Amino acid sequence: MSDKGHIELERQIDSIIVGVRHRRDLGDISALMRSIEEVGLLQPITVTPDGVLVCGLRRLEAMRRLGRRTLNVWVRSGISDRLSHLLAQQDENEQRKPLSPVETARLYEEIKILEKEDSERRQAATRFGSIGNDGGANGGSESLPPHGKTNSIAAHIVTGSDASQRLDRINWIRSVAEDESLGTSVREFAANMLTEIDNDAPVAPAYKRVKAAVELASSPPPPSQDEEDEVARLAAEALKRVQEEENAKRLRALRSKTKRAPKHHSPRSFVLMWSELEGWTALYDIGELAAALKDEDWARFERVVAETIELRDRLREARTAAASA
Repeated sequence: MSDKGHIELERQIDSIIVGVRHRRDLGDISALMRSIEEVGLLQPITVTPDGVLVCGLRRLEAMRRLGRRTLNVWVRSGISDRLSHLLAQQDENEQRKPLSPVETARLYEEIKILEKEDSERRQAATRFGSIGNDGGANGGSESLPPHGKTNSIAAHIVTGSDASQRLDRINWIRSVAEDESLGTSVREFAANMLTEIDNDAPVAPAYKRVKAAVELASSPPPPSQDEEDEVARLAAEALKRVQEEENAKRLRALRSKTKRAPKHHSPRSFVLMWSELEGWTALYDIGELAAALKDEDWARFERVVAETIELRDRLREARTAAASA
């Protein structure tokens, strides 16, 4: 026996209570009737301990039309009294305190769980078959409703119409109000929205407000000015390091290329270049240069000057040696 329920054999069909809120458009159940005639009822219907139908109206009606008097049922325990009363309700105008929107959403969620259990049992029985206590096959199958259809069935049972989206939104707001991982202010805001919904406020605006509150609470706070300054400083240092590394990489590549395959320009090119550079130092303002040059610019200038002086000294020695020869 399961802690959720148990199989009961040979329950009288006429003893099962079907409330008015169950869907009445059963569709074509002839294929289901043929399946039951051939291999029996594959999956028992679900009832409350008091015999109120929860799931399986099509299976119940197919068995009744086949002239059967009894059938196996799954007796589901743990169903709330409010839901049992709603399922058993025979008169829609019965005098009772009407359910609030939040209460209705809770019962809708309960019905969805029961419908999901029933669907999973049918799916397992269809896939593997099911052997009853009498040793015979409980065969026969009924098409399994998609998730959206299950929600629609549950909403129709509870409200008499397909209000699944509205009820799902109310239950989501309730989940936010009960979520201990969220901040107190967000939970209290969600609880206040539920109170307003119970007082006939529209659900859609409340849902959007709570959703916005949750998204805002989950977003990181904007950085302070000190944090922004620190990020900017670190970014500038990182950029400088990257530029220095790139410059060093280019220099190494240039030196490596020069060592591997030196390609000298002609003496005429040398003469022309220095003819063009003659007097170039008078073209610039020292103060303006000092203020404008970056560290990497100055490092490049000093490197070129050092290379030029080195070339001058080597060239002077070579010319002196050539004159002495």
